[in-house]
Amino acid sequence: METLPDEQFLFGFIFVAANRIDTMLQREFKKFDVTTKQWFLSIVIDNLFDQSPTMKEAAREMGSSHQNVKQIALKLEEKGLLILEKDPADARVTRLKLTKRSTAFWDELRSEGREFTHSLFKGIKKKDLHATKRAMRQMMANLSEMDQEDRL
Repeated sequence: METLPDEQFLFGFIFVAANRIDTMLQREFKKFDVTTKQWFLSIVIDNLFDQSPTMKEAAREMGSSHQNVKQIALKLEEKGLLILEKDPADARVTRLKLTKRSTAFWDELRSEGREFTHSLFKGIKKKDLHATKRAMRQMMANLSEMDQEDRL
């Protein structure tokens, strides 16, 4: 892969890294009976919104479909980690609210998550992380632009 042009290398690398990270996290979360998608939805709800998001808002932030988020949310609800509640202003809208049990559960896993992240980025200089962050943000902006073009 090292002989590939940078764009092709990075494109393939993103998929390989994402799959390996997902596999490792699935293995860790299995003992807690949660999936990486359930964890990710919980992180999105907890960190990206000031109030309980709608299903549509959470799906947009996850880069997923409304239907996929609904399935994940229903599984979290079965486990007592999420409440699906109708919006008081619009009964057609469902809001996602983490339970107190969920907050305590994810708090227990927080240190393991920090350890995983620290190990993953070990040996990478801050300036390289910053440059990668800029590049990833630009890629996300490009993806959004490409998505808008596809919808026209």
